[in-house]
Amino acid sequence: MTEKDQVLCQEMCDHPDLVDAVRHSMPQDGAQEELAQLFKVLGDQTRVKILNALCRSELCVCDLVSVLGMNQSAVSHQLRVLRDSRIVRSRKQGKNVLYSLDDRHIAELIRIGFEHVQEG
Repeated sequence: MTEKDQVLCQEMCDHPDLVDAVRHSMPQDGAQEELAQLFKVLGDQTRVKILNALCRSELCVCDLVSVLGMNQSAVSHQLRVLRDSRIVRSRKQGKNVLYSLDDRHIAELIRIGFEHVQEG
């Protein structure tokens, strides 16, 4: 069996009830587009590193610069992308701005993603 044979049906078939049930249970196109955008934002190694750090603790930009070994401008740029996508949030504390994950779902996405890539 060739690789092409492994990804295609060997015989044409039709399951209209199943197709209809699946089609009606799928999220609206707008929600699917938002999810695709979320995964695009998560598809950057630097942003994944930032999120991994923020999974462990709320951190200011200076702390993230130290943890990641990057310059402040680069970290700030990535934080802006993450904040605009509602993946991280910020809060002012005195003269510092502290960053954290926006909600528990982001931490779960990161955890589950790492479980997946570490599977045998």
